[in-house]
Amino acid sequence: MDIDWWKDAVIYQIYPRSFFDHSGDGMGDLRGIIDKLDYLSSLGVDALWISPFYPSPAFDGGYDVSDYCDIDPVFGTMADFDQLLEESHSRGLKIIIDLVPNHTSWSHAWFKEALGDSPGSRARSRYVFRYSQNPPNNWGSMFGGSAWSRVQELTGKAEDRDWWYLHLFSSQQPDLNWGNPDVQEFFLDILRFWLDKGVDGFRVDVAHGLIKNPAFPDDKLGLERWEYADANGPYSNQPYYDQDRVHEIYRSWRHLCNRYNPPRMMVGEVWVRPRERASAYARPDEMHQVFNFDFLHCPFDYRLLRQIITESLRVDGAVGAPSTWVLANHDQLRARTRLGYPAGAMLERGIGAGDPQPDWEIGLLRARAALLLMLALPGSAYIFQGEELGLPDFTMMDDAARRDPTWERTNHQVRGRDSSRVPLPWSTGRPNYGFSDAKPWLPQPSDWDDLTVENQEKDADSTLCLYRESLRLRKEWQLGSGSLTWDNAPTRVLAFHNGQLHCWVNTSILPVNLPSGSQVILSSTGHPESPDAVNCSVGDSATSGSSPVLEPNVTMWFTRVDK
Repeated sequence: MDIDWWKDAVIYQIYPRSFFDHSGDGMGDLRGIIDKLDYLSSLGVDALWISPFYPSPAFDGGYDVSDYCDIDPVFGTMADFDQLLEESHSRGLKIIIDLVPNHTSWSHAWFKEALGDSPGSRARSRYVFRYSQNPPNNWGSMFGGSAWSRVQELTGKAEDRDWWYLHLFSSQQPDLNWGNPDVQEFFLDILRFWLDKGVDGFRVDVAHGLIKNPAFPDDKLGLERWEYADANGPYSNQPYYDQDRVHEIYRSWRHLCNRYNPPRMMVGEVWVRPRERASAYARPDEMHQVFNFDFLHCPFDYRLLRQIITESLRVDGAVGAPSTWVLANHDQLRARTRLGYPAGAMLERGIGAGDPQPDWEIGLLRARAALLLMLALPGSAYIFQGEELGLPDFTMMDDAARRDPTWERTNHQVRGRDSSRVPLPWSTGRPNYGFSDAKPWLPQPSDWDDLTVENQEKDADSTLCLYRESLRLRKEWQLGSGSLTWDNAPTRVLAFHNGQLHCWVNTSILPVNLPSGSQVILSSTGHPESPDAVNCSVGDSATSGSSPVLEPNVTMWFTRVDK
């Protein structure tokens, strides 16, 4: 039994409402995931991370939870989840579920009880309520506007006139008071519930939040906090983030996870700088790993990539944690979109039909190149659903169709995350690309026929086939458990080897030659890159005197043949 499977695993994120619809109501569901388990197994991933499927009014895509120990009927039943867990495990796939501890939904029984009770009651002490004629401080919501809302607007009671509740996200997501023992014990019970069912781990949402500075001082961002919702934002030294006492919580959770056989894992969403502060969440007695958002946001530039990779391995290694690598998720632009823009492009407010569009061809080339780079690195890798198809964001989505609360709360300044959450295309020639027989909950583009799973499975050079082959070779070469050594290389080429396998990424505008005697294992284009490389097709040694050519925006895996 491999109890440390997570150290070098490839984990596939499923956003269930957009994955596959079994019931035919336009919303993806748990049985839809069951229907596609063979597809996921054939992809070659090790685990599935499933975004929230709990009962929720879905003001924030299910991250506003009203019951942490049940299944929302739109996604199915607990019996469906049990079957999903069983059938995944039978295929060797681990299951990681999302846990949302910073806040609940305003429809959660606890918050309803708090609103029905009086100021100062035990029920209200589970959340962050403050008495003040004006908002208690200048904190802004991540989704726009103030992070404080008047209680009286919800209760209508005179005694609530000058009472406020905190919500770092939407007003429908009241923040919990993690200084309250009731809250601490409640979440330990939640963890036990799912651990007893047999889940293999948890992805912890807003893991750096939870504890707030008890003095509730003004911060440096104020109501403009939403403008800093990207990796370049000043997330450190804020009174609502990364407070030292938050680590006590995760130590207690780790203790609980370690009591199970095998021990279960946790990965944290930790938006914290500097990197040392983020890695502290992955110390041996806390979480097992944290997401590497610096890598996710890095431009296609060899210097910056080398800097981030080097620093990640150094800092994570200092606490004994494996590094994680990720190119996209449900909160971010897809890799093909992001990498289709020049470095420095301002993308934080989202992309609409009237905005400059990315270079889709360059974006796809770089996304495929970034994949091979990511999979050649030691540690674990996370793949967001649809990245294996080379999907772009739906940048031409009608603004009237948007569901993200950010769109309204910022007065239509930030389009939000809907463009990356569009339902997946499975089949060509079927309504809604085979995702559902009914109208999907978010619209799909009209030009995705070539991107469907059905079409890409017929094309050996497709992005889907590249994912399958690269994941197979990653296991074969044991890259996830290996180590990295930098190679000397031409200018603007990122070059290293992991064991005997070399990985070169050409971020320049000119082709370069691989070292003489190179044996190409895999190219991000799926085929040889030049006439000189014809004699150096995948798996064949270069002929004497020839040197395979690495074109711009391409990654190659190769070995060296001794001469």
